[in-house]
Amino acid sequence: MSTGRIALTFPSFRFYLTSRFLSVVASEMQAVAVSWQIFGITHRPLDLGLVGLAQFLPGVLLFLVTGHTADRFPRKLILQVCYAAFALCSVLLAVLAAKGVVTLAPIYAVLLLNGMVRAFNGPASQAFLPLLVPEQHFANAVAWGASLFQVATIAGPIAGGLIYGWTGHPLPVFLLAACSYLLAFADIARVQPIREQTARRIESATAISSGLRYIWGNRLLLGSLSLDLFAVLLGGAVALLPVYAGDILHIGTRGLGLLRSAPGLGAVVMAIAVAHWPLKRNAGPAMLWGVVGFGLCTIVFGLSRNLALSLVSLILLGACDMISIIVRGTLIQIATPDEMRGRVSAVNMLFVGASNEVGQFESGITAQWFGTVPAVVLGGAGTLLIVALWSLWFPELRRAKT
Repeated sequence: MSTGRIALTFPSFRFYLTSRFLSVVASEMQAVAVSWQIFGITHRPLDLGLVGLAQFLPGVLLFLVTGHTADRFPRKLILQVCYAAFALCSVLLAVLAAKGVVTLAPIYAVLLLNGMVRAFNGPASQAFLPLLVPEQHFANAVAWGASLFQVATIAGPIAGGLIYGWTGHPLPVFLLAACSYLLAFADIARVQPIREQTARRIESATAISSGLRYIWGNRLLLGSLSLDLFAVLLGGAVALLPVYAGDILHIGTRGLGLLRSAPGLGAVVMAIAVAHWPLKRNAGPAMLWGVVGFGLCTIVFGLSRNLALSLVSLILLGACDMISIIVRGTLIQIATPDEMRGRVSAVNMLFVGASNEVGQFESGITAQWFGTVPAVVLGGAGTLLIVALWSLWFPELRRAKT
């Protein structure tokens, strides 16, 4: 097997990838159904932004606890519990859909519960990966993990949009998501790490918060994480895709699935390319230019009224974003001792959650204030400004290697 696929020779890594693929497919299907369900009830962009906020708040409140949990308890067990809990959330959404609930409070309540599960799942999943492959193959594992993740972000929205479109109801989507989570549970149970997790008894608040201090003291990590945080937070057009599908491009539920899957298509192509041609000496500049491309593509998408141009801009947006994901993921796990990986990963997940979910909330608010198109265009312009500032404030980013 070529060196570009070396990580795939480890069986436990393949089981891990399969479980993650199934869980992400379920999450993406569910996200399409929930967003279209809520938009159909209120037709307000702000309510779409609240979907992101509901899933982000638990991560903010719990990130110290979740990081500690990932370092103190078996990560495989945490993932099994999380997949079972995800399935329960999908079943609850299915029950609400079956009852024809048209008020948002019960839906948001389930999304808050789902956000709590995500808060524990993210750090455990990130910190579990380095235990499955030798360190010299970890960058390759990150690239393939990111690649399959993006395949799932393509398949999930398309499946969710098509099923919702065919049936005219979110119930089948939620039930299929629950089944997918349970299959992920079965696959993660088959994983056998190649080395033991380094566990330490962590009792003091100072020790629990050491992940924050570690990142704050490492300017390369701080710069890369904060760059992604603010750039994606401002450029978060994904939350407004139901508005584009329904009111601007007029393509309906099935078209919404295409729009949501387009960034994943670009990302998976980029991830496969990076797996075969790794970003080593040019990792830092590539990350910065990738974020520039992300901002430019956001602006083009915001202004587009043509479906083909919108899809192309989203595909390129996903490809640019994947560069930052791979560089950041490799830097964090390689530069962090195993006994701290859960806490550092929890901080990373907090930053990722802020950039994605709070970015959705920010997009919903600005769209409510200024209109959908100005909100997206202003966000893309803000992303470009962030890159310019960070390249000056964090010169370490320009010299970063993986």
